Order: sequence, then C-alpha cells, then structure tokens
Amino acid sequence: MMSKQTTGQSNVNQNKSLFIVAVILFATVLTFFFVYQYFAPQPTEGAKAITIQVLDNTQTLTEYQTNTDAEYLLDAMKDTPEFSFSGYESQYGLTLTTINGITADWDKDNAFWCIYVNGEMGNYGVETQPVADGDVFLFEYAGLNGNA
Repeated sequence: MMSKQTTGQSNVNQNKSLFIVAVILFATVLTFFFVYQYFAPQPTEGAKAITIQVLDNTQTLTEYQTNTDAEYLLDAMKDTPEFSFSGYESQYGLTLTTINGITADWDKDNAFWCIYVNGEMGNYGVETQPVADGDVFLFEYAGLNGNA
C-alpha cells in the first residue's frame, strides 16, 4: 500500500513540475515577443527610396527621386510634391488622365498613360501597385495614332 501512495505522490509531483516548466516556457516566449517588438526596426519617415519617371508626349523624360513610407504607388505619388496627376475612378480603380499637366485623351487621340515597374509593364493600377525600396516607376504617354 505504501508503494502505491508513493507512486501517486510521484505522479502529482511530476505533473506539478511539468506545469511549472510549461508556465516558465510560456513566460519566456511571451517576454521574447515583447522585447523583440520593442527593439525591432520601426518604420521611419521616408523608409523607401523610389524613382518616379514621366516620359511625356514630346519624349521628354522627367525624373523624381522620393522617399516614402507608402505601401502603394498612389500614396507614393501623393508623397512626391513636384509630381502632379489627376484622373477618374472607374471599375478598375483610378484611371490616370493627366500627369504634370499633360492629358492623355483616349477619345481625342487614342492616348493613355502606361505604367512600367522596374522596366516591365505594370500589372496593377496605382492604387494596388506595391512599393518596395529601390523601385523605379515610369509613366509613359502612349498614343496609338503615332503621336508618342
């Protein structure tokens, strides 16, 4: 009978020890998480250096170097003071019609603004195009009537 009591007491002690180890492990992980969050690099103003280029209807290239925290191109465009643009909302998002005072009028001359990202034609509109450090965005005036 004595050995059963000792075995039962041993199991209780073992369960208590496992519980204590689990609590210590949980507290350690939780502490590590909060310390990491505190000391992790925080976003700073102008964390991404990007280039915005405009190739207009006269084949003049204008380039803007800008620093931004923007996640998407539209916000980076807004962060670039010398760069101006306008457009209209469509079912596909913002459609650019005018950049730096130059309007690409599809109805008048089959012209539009084409977006290139790091040398390749963009797959997204300005509202959904992600921005990464070092990106180069080119807005090219494109006319189907040969005027660009």
